[in-house]
Amino acid sequence: MISKLRGLGVALVTPFTDAAEVDYAALDRLVDYVVEGGADYLVVMGTTGETPTLTMPERVAVLRAVKARNAGRLPLVVGVGGNDTNRVVELIDQTNLDGVDAILSVTPFYNKPSQRGLFLHYKYIAERSPRPIILYNVPGRTGVNMEAETTLRIARECPNVVAIKEASGNMEQIRKIIEGAPEGFLVISGDDSLALPVMKAGGVGVISVAANAFPCYFKELIKSQQDGGSEHNDQMFEAIRPTVKMLFAEGNPPGVKAALAVKGVLRNNLRLPLVPVSEELYEQIESSIAENGFC
Repeated sequence: MISKLRGLGVALVTPFTDAAEVDYAALDRLVDYVVEGGADYLVVMGTTGETPTLTMPERVAVLRAVKARNAGRLPLVVGVGGNDTNRVVELIDQTNLDGVDAILSVTPFYNKPSQRGLFLHYKYIAERSPRPIILYNVPGRTGVNMEAETTLRIARECPNVVAIKEASGNMEQIRKIIEGAPEGFLVISGDDSLALPVMKAGGVGVISVAANAFPCYFKELIKSQQDGGSEHNDQMFEAIRPTVKMLFAEGNPPGVKAALAVKGVLRNNLRLPLVPVSEELYEQIESSIAENGFC
């Protein structure tokens, strides 16, 4: 199972129609687009999927649709997280995990638990989950940072926790986790802009937002780094960095949905409180894609 989490994971967006309904035809196109673009695994119902705005029936239907379209082509990770530990376990129990390889679970948000609270939260979940757990540390969204020592304690004491998606942006913290991780515990970049630096430090890949729009470009970047990296690889990374910065300039996923709209994969629709990017930013993204031909 662990080997399936190496390389390029794509955190799928959820397409919407002009009437703000889930656009299942566009979701099918997106799954095909990223699979054919070279993704190594798919992540459904993460933050990028606007999951907080989906009803429970919609979450069930989105997961079912992704499974059906993927048809076993790639490993599948599903996001199940929250700030009520018991409720997270209930949600895992209620989720159809057939065909799901792992669960991505974000640190509890808003409550701001202590490091001990974070450890006990994940210990409780890991002991009750029928699938391996990937930790997700993203303090910029949750308001709490899971420190390296806490991550390593979980990795050592909770055998059902197999990896972390690290999106703290703190390379010193990420290096501590990589250097101290027990054998088999994987560190995955949660930031597109740090994908190569994390891999150079010993990380195994990235769960990417930008790869929704540019899957084959990111596949080449990640595969090249897996093979040892090169000056050309670094140049590719620097070439796309300004565009990646644009994708996050007005939040996530508005930027990557704009890029996908430019590419004709889906409509540029979001659910409140998120809104499409400004016209100025949309034009910048459109121009960058036209000038650079990122695939």
